[in-house]
Amino acid sequence: MAINANKEIKTLRSAENKAADKITNFAGTMKFVYLHSFWFGAWIIINLGFLGAGLKFDEFPFGLLTLIVSLEAIFLSTFVMISQNKQASTSEIRSELDYQTDVKAEKEIDVIMKTIQRIAENQGVKVDDLLLELQEARKLPGVNKK
Repeated sequence: MAINANKEIKTLRSAENKAADKITNFAGTMKFVYLHSFWFGAWIIINLGFLGAGLKFDEFPFGLLTLIVSLEAIFLSTFVMISQNKQASTSEIRSELDYQTDVKAEKEIDVIMKTIQRIAENQGVKVDDLLLELQEARKLPGVNKK
């Protein structure tokens, strides 16, 4: 039975990583932009006194708003870095699985080629020129072998 790498990786994620991914995914949407545009606009309108002086709670230059936005930026950048680190480790796992699959496929192809060569030899078919082509195909471009 083949292993589904994506399912295996998802099972390894902690609750914190799942939360960080959800926050990062939301922060990367237009809903996030619209929400913040509305929030900033409402904050500024209220605190400039357009809705009445009694509603003001953060006088210009909006020190409380600046503090909140700065803290949000710190947390959002941390969540983004957590998600990026998880994506990097996921990518490493997938690379390793790809490599293992490639090695296994190469071994299987080698067995198949040897089988075909034996069949051809038993049937009296000349395969020397094909073997030379196969050896050339196996050479990696840009790799100098000593």
